[in-house]
Amino acid sequence: MGTKRRKIPEVPSADPVKKRSKSTKSHSQVSNSSFIWILILSSIPLVLIYGAFTWYSYYLSTLVIEPFSGENVIQSSRNTQNIEWGTFRPNTYFGIKAKMPKSPIFGLMWMPQFGATERPPPIRHWCDQGDGILKYGWTKHDGENFGRQEIYDKWLVLVTDFVRVESGWKARVRVKPKPGMEQGVFSLFFYVAIENDGELLLDINKRNLKSVSGRTNSIGSFSLEFPTAENVIHHDYLETLTPGFHQLKEGLINGMVLKKFRNNDEKYIALNGLVVPEEFQKYPRNFVVKQYTFKGSFDMEVHFQSSPVPSDGDETFDDIFNKFATNFDKKFEETFQLKKKNYDDAMINFAKATLSNLLGGIGYFHGSSRVKSKHVKEEPLDYWEAPLLTAVPSRSFFPRGFLWDEGFHNLVISRWNPDISKSILGYWMDLMNNEGWIPREQILGVEARAKVPDEFVIQHNENANPPTIILPLEYLMNSGFLDQSYLNRIYPRLVRWYDWFNKTQTGDLPGSYRWRGRDEKTKRELNPKTLTSGLDDYPRSSNPSDNERHLDLRCWMLLASKVMGNIAEKIDKDAKHYKATYDYLMDEDLLNNLHWSDKMKRYADYGLHSDRVTLVRPKPKQPNPHVRLEKERVFKSEPKNQYVDKTFGYLSLFPFAMKMFKPDSDKLQWILRDLRDENLLWTKYGLRSLAKSSPLYKKYNTEHDPPYWRGAIWINMNYMVVNALHHYSKIEGPYQDSSKKLYSELRKNLIDNIFKQYDRSGFVWENYDDATGVGKGCHPFTGWSSLVINLMGELYY
Repeated sequence: MGTKRRKIPEVPSADPVKKRSKSTKSHSQVSNSSFIWILILSSIPLVLIYGAFTWYSYYLSTLVIEPFSGENVIQSSRNTQNIEWGTFRPNTYFGIKAKMPKSPIFGLMWMPQFGATERPPPIRHWCDQGDGILKYGWTKHDGENFGRQEIYDKWLVLVTDFVRVESGWKARVRVKPKPGMEQGVFSLFFYVAIENDGELLLDINKRNLKSVSGRTNSIGSFSLEFPTAENVIHHDYLETLTPGFHQLKEGLINGMVLKKFRNNDEKYIALNGLVVPEEFQKYPRNFVVKQYTFKGSFDMEVHFQSSPVPSDGDETFDDIFNKFATNFDKKFEETFQLKKKNYDDAMINFAKATLSNLLGGIGYFHGSSRVKSKHVKEEPLDYWEAPLLTAVPSRSFFPRGFLWDEGFHNLVISRWNPDISKSILGYWMDLMNNEGWIPREQILGVEARAKVPDEFVIQHNENANPPTIILPLEYLMNSGFLDQSYLNRIYPRLVRWYDWFNKTQTGDLPGSYRWRGRDEKTKRELNPKTLTSGLDDYPRSSNPSDNERHLDLRCWMLLASKVMGNIAEKIDKDAKHYKATYDYLMDEDLLNNLHWSDKMKRYADYGLHSDRVTLVRPKPKQPNPHVRLEKERVFKSEPKNQYVDKTFGYLSLFPFAMKMFKPDSDKLQWILRDLRDENLLWTKYGLRSLAKSSPLYKKYNTEHDPPYWRGAIWINMNYMVVNALHHYSKIEGPYQDSSKKLYSELRKNLIDNIFKQYDRSGFVWENYDDATGVGKGCHPFTGWSSLVINLMGELYY
């Protein structure tokens, strides 16, 4: 049987302390474990909050590079048989590309061999004021099919012609030495370059490059033929690799050698054929150049053909060119009616050249902007890659897109060719991000970026630019050039843009607006610039602050509200909000409360301001004759909140330029009086930007920055004032006669001086000196200065 086991009693511990310690340790383990779990569980919300915060910060930082979510205005096409070729490389003296990303590019360079005094001889390629070209520009260009350009270099005259044909395009270059240079020897280089998505094959016979054939993913197969040219002494070529389109000239120079000239001991600079380092031999060539070295007159043609488009019959180059030129002349008179207005041939040819340079300055760019928002703490971000078709202000100095310039450009372009204008405006609106912001300066692609200092590349999404695009949009819509489909695509973007302005650029008081982007910490600027306004160094309040009220931006928003309401009605959308805002901003009493100075009888900005400010060179902390510190601004009286009313100029005229007043408004009396005062804005060349009586008239903004919008005559603002004078001259009222008189005088002064300076210098200029009328700034500047054509034709908005 089994027996029941008796439980053995526990023997008490001989060390009661150890017993308690053992028991305590066990409890501590439980407690620590619990604490850890409590800590883990309690930290989960913190981790989640931190994670959410991190994610949200990242999300905010990427908003700036998020494209607008709606349909694009420009509908892309992949039909390679309808490629639009053109002179879409305005930064070069002569350059051709297609209106598509990754297009092959074609262009021209030239240089003197013998007869020039410079050593090494200069190579012309990119338009550059430093080249000292005496005159260059398109004499005829219709923006689509053809163009003729004349280039007056120191030693020779070049005429470059371009025509589009069904199979592609043709180009012709004719050269004539200037008197005294008939015995000079010159070289001309015609090139093709592609990105790394294709190949180039050469047909060469005894160092004479006959043709280049190639293929790229963007356009398919193509061929470039070089027919026989006159007076050629030597043919040479270069076949090489280039790291980018911005280094073509450097690639050309690297492929040069000295060769025997004819059969004597003289040497000339020649291209050295295949120039590719051995380690890169396996890669396809992407840069090919044909060199002609010649003496005396020279004439050559280039024929480009895309496959599978057939060849173009038996028409000669002259046949094709003359057909386009005849159509150009006929259309020009139909559009601007200058013969009908009794202009002579010299003035008409000037107007044709000015229009042609605006159209010939249209470029096609592709790339991404460098952008930043206040949520991006580190390096700036890359905007998405996008195309842009845009006119440029200046081929030599500003060969890229500027947002507020483009509205003025298209006041001319829309009259000439509404379809081109619709495309340009659509491309610009397609650059909008989902916030409703458009970068104000477009520096797209390596060629464009190579021309811009680093400090101007980055665009900030808090910064606006005047919405001038609404000016040509209004004209195109009112003239019936915008169909329902186009308006339906562009309208959502306009809505987002308009809302963005009202979210980011409003002022402290209802009905007020303020440009962002002014530097409130600057010590070296006499008056902090307002680049976002487009008026750059035009004087504002001396101390940027949140309570500033900017008159011009308020007027732009008035115009935007009007146009938005009209577009909304046109496509059966709700226009009440825009109409109400327009009526609100049109209220003259509200405008006067915010911006009218009773003391000076003029409209002005408001803000923290002192007129008594100057630049003074500080002394070094320790005396040192070799240390020269940069001047800093010093106030002679403390800034206070007030109207910036001693500053009178373009800014004060914005309500008038926007035609805000009823024809019997007493404000017109003061405005028209001040307009004609020669001690203020009036000159015999146009209206100066800043009155002679203004404290900062012609003052340097820093020790090194000369005045820009501080006295010079600018054509875009003069055009807006002439437009308003024309408006009030047509409406019955107490100021109709004085408006009519001022309209006639100002219009004539502007036209006569711009033509006189063109006739003297060969260029249209960025701005004009208010004392002499002489052209100033960069040249050629056939951006908004081309509005002189509209003045001649009396075409207003």
